[in-house]
Amino acid sequence: MASKKQTWKQKLEKESSPKVKHIEKRFVDIPENSDMLVATPKIFEDYLKKIKPGTEIPIKKVRQDLAKKFKADNTCPVTTGLFLRIVAEANYEKLQMGVNINEIAPFWRVIDLKSSIAKKLSFPLDFIREMREKEGLID
Repeated sequence: MASKKQTWKQKLEKESSPKVKHIEKRFVDIPENSDMLVATPKIFEDYLKKIKPGTEIPIKKVRQDLAKKFKADNTCPVTTGLFLRIVAEANYEKLQMGVNINEIAPFWRVIDLKSSIAKKLSFPLDFIREMREKEGLID
């Protein structure tokens, strides 16, 4: 029997815990012998919900902030992309289901239109563009 594909909301709410892994070899932009945080989608969502309107935070800064919070040297860039996409997709789904814009995680404050994450999203980028323009975060 084929397994049923998870919704973005299910992926967001999946029970998981953050892990700090010691890496011996350089990984993407993280030097060898570093402690690397592998966060969770929920951790990213919580972080985004604290970003004030009109504020843009680069993904690299999000990674640094979360690493510091979890006493690591950096946050995994690969899972950061995956988890930010999950947060964006799940919160856009919530919006489509009638949840008020003020109750969703403002992913447009971190994901800009030129990012590799934006190119993978399943919904129209016009939404991100409109939200960024409304908040004065012009690309």
